Amino acid sequence: MPSKRPTKPRPRIAISLGDPSGIGPEVTARALARSRVRSALVPVVFGDDRVYARACHLAGVPDGLERVGSPEEARGPALVQVTALAPKDSRPGKPTLEGGRAQLAYLERAVEALEAGGFDGLCTAPLSKAQVSRAGIAFSGHTEYLAERFGARVLMLLAGPVLRVAVHTTHVAIADVPGLLSTERILEDLRLLHRELERGFGIRRPRIAVCALNPHAGEGGLFGDEERRIIAPAIERARAERINATGPFPADGLFPRAAKGDVDAVLAMYHDQGLVPLKLMHFDEAVNVTLGLPLPRTSPDHGVAYDLAGKGAARPASMEAALLLISRLASRRGGVRFTRRRVPSPR
Repeated sequence: MPSKRPTKPRPRIAISLGDPSGIGPEVTARALARSRVRSALVPVVFGDDRVYARACHLAGVPDGLERVGSPEEARGPALVQVTALAPKDSRPGKPTLEGGRAQLAYLERAVEALEAGGFDGLCTAPLSKAQVSRAGIAFSGHTEYLAERFGARVLMLLAGPVLRVAVHTTHVAIADVPGLLSTERILEDLRLLHRELERGFGIRRPRIAVCALNPHAGEGGLFGDEERRIIAPAIERARAERINATGPFPADGLFPRAAKGDVDAVLAMYHDQGLVPLKLMHFDEAVNVTLGLPLPRTSPDHGVAYDLAGKGAARPASMEAALLLISRLASRRGGVRFTRRRVPSPR
């Protein structure tokens, strides 16, 4: 009788619970109740016992997470108790300063666990940048926090079933974007995007199209010359390195082609240039992926949605997609984990 093929171990994924007053706990509970998610990974949630139990009750799903004080104690699916918030600090749709501090604490504990080893990736539920900042902590987003924490050059990629969009500049004022463009940094983005699409997504020699900054790609300099001075030289250098990059293309013409699957990824120059078409096409399915970290990280592509929190109406599709994608990305790395001396938190 032929022997059975050995079962590949499920990746162990750290999950930060997000804003306790937002929809993060509820979409996490709903997503983790899905059999295909639980069969794909071993979840260890960093959060709050009462908040998660309430989320499971609101969602009408079984809890199923062992309560532990540290990730080392977790024997399987578990919740690491980071906070014990008072009810007034975790009311759905009613954020507080304590809740602002708590959501960053969940992320910090999850990152500490990654640094200590024993995890294959990180998935983050939505948090509120505004509420963390109001609690007196300078914070501009998960991507920037993780880049500083790990000392890494990172790139934000939003991935849907068809469209994948990376953004050269992220959470900055639109007036600052032209001054932040750099030939060298665009080239670095193209190298990173090329490498991660091959390694993480399994795309051989990925086709990357680059957006122009200005309407009509500057119209020969009439509407700006960033395309000629900054963007085109980066593409030329990337192509010399055998990266299959093309452009710069006017965004309004490029995205209809990308939506048909004519390219494997788009590099946009600023946040809304890339995210508006991505969310229009894949609002419930898109996943935020941070490229360039020592381990893969994903997040649902939506915010805390205080208006939906506590009403049982939040849809878990993006969180489910984020968890399934982190499982695939971690599995493709072949069990590689990260460990190093702990780095102080950037506050």
